[in-house]
Amino acid sequence: MTGVAFAGEYAALASGSMLRVDRHETSAGKVRLYNADGYIEMDAAAVLGFEPEEYVPPVPAPATPAPAAQPAPSPGQLADAAADKYGLPRRLVRSVISTESDFQPQAVSPKGAIGLMQLMPSTAEALGVDPRDPAQNVDAGTRYLRDLLEKYDGGLWHALAAFNAGPGAVDKYQGVPPYRETINYIGKIDRDLKKTDDAKQ
Repeated sequence: MTGVAFAGEYAALASGSMLRVDRHETSAGKVRLYNADGYIEMDAAAVLGFEPEEYVPPVPAPATPAPAAQPAPSPGQLADAAADKYGLPRRLVRSVISTESDFQPQAVSPKGAIGLMQLMPSTAEALGVDPRDPAQNVDAGTRYLRDLLEKYDGGLWHALAAFNAGPGAVDKYQGVPPYRETINYIGKIDRDLKKTDDAKQ
């Protein structure tokens, strides 16, 4: 037998029926119709023609919708989460952030302090965080503040002074250093905390 083989087709028979075959071969007035079970042979006149089998692509599974992106936590939410994590008053952490950066995640000071709690790059590196990531920044800044409070036996002014001017300055002066910026910094937070207390009464 010789002829052209086709993959997946229908033989239109003279009887009016359609027969699905894998392929066919023609020779000397005969046609062989092949399928998985073998082949059948008939006169070529019994076959009117062949039609290629149409490929019907499988119906794709419905796409699983991507989970809705959760909105990034607000600076206030970051502050409260960090305060709760490290056992500090929420209003204290919020007040420090307000004083440091006015809740601006992209804030950078003239001295190079970065982010919400204005971490210096060296401090951020020591704390093992990326200061430009708001969540990491606030978490590390709050952890640092807690560590300073522990270092100074809960002395808030000493801890705030060390947060602003560095522990070295506080240790050098054995208390709040006589720096106008640091004194104003502590005063602003102290007034803010007292104002919050008054509002609760």
